[in-house]
Amino acid sequence: MIELMNQLNFAFPYIIRAMALLSVVALGALFSERSGVVNIALEGIMIMGAFAGAWTMIIVMNNFAIPRQWNAFIGLSVGAVTGLIFSLFHAFAAIHMKSNQIISATALNFFAPAFAIFTARAVTGDRALNVRLDYSIRNIPILSDIPILGPWFFTNAYLSTFIAVFIFIVAYIVLYKTPFGLRLRSCGENPHAADSLGVNIYKIRYAGVMISGALAGLGGVMFVLSFSTRFDGAVAGFGFLSLAVLISGQWKPIRLILIAFLFALFRVVSEIPDELIGIRNLNLPQEIWRMLPFIATLVILAITSKGSAAPRAVGEPFDAGKR
Repeated sequence: MIELMNQLNFAFPYIIRAMALLSVVALGALFSERSGVVNIALEGIMIMGAFAGAWTMIIVMNNFAIPRQWNAFIGLSVGAVTGLIFSLFHAFAAIHMKSNQIISATALNFFAPAFAIFTARAVTGDRALNVRLDYSIRNIPILSDIPILGPWFFTNAYLSTFIAVFIFIVAYIVLYKTPFGLRLRSCGENPHAADSLGVNIYKIRYAGVMISGALAGLGGVMFVLSFSTRFDGAVAGFGFLSLAVLISGQWKPIRLILIAFLFALFRVVSEIPDELIGIRNLNLPQEIWRMLPFIATLVILAITSKGSAAPRAVGEPFDAGKR
């Protein structure tokens, strides 16, 4: 029993990190798709946010003597702003130009890693950016001493995790308790009805995509802080996994969090199988464990997608003349 608790205390912080990251990016996709715009560019937006945030943190670290957590906050903020700006390309193509939303988003996914690697190599001579420092919070006074919850949530924690909790609360309130949230959801369900009531469909959809971009860019920096201090133009597929979380969660925030926890669990098992009781004795090749999150994604999607609750007008360009 003691060994099991030690294993949980070791693994749970990893699960929380992955869950927070998946939840934030999936919430971003939720805002975009609830407004009626498909955004599969999350991976590319995360890469751009991670690149800008990591670069900023390196510059600040080398030139200013500020606490690490303030540097992390600056990096997260820059990543969010970068993601917001980068998402405007998709918003303009999908909303203003009425282009195919899958194609425009795919173009951003192709562009982002090439731009990040080329720019990093041109500036530093290396294709990767090395943040180097450990931005974890080892212990939070008093909270870390709480039985069970302390080691799980408040030991080796990250600032980004607490920001993710705040974002979820705000996102839920905005979506279901404010006029903006009602208008956003109406634009994804029946934009012509919303237009007849005076809602500016274009502005609401732009807002949805921009929020999506900001959260995905933030998620990119969360990846750098929590999983890889060496950013090499990739975010380990977290953008695509977040899309799977959104679909499996049926476009609902509470379900989305639960699915994110499940996906995070599979992700952690795939990353540290040799550290977990019962799993390390199976002696399976590392490649099998690496495939586990994606196999689980396919299975969960196959089960949950039958009763899809996607917004009815998602992916459809708005044309007032077709009312």
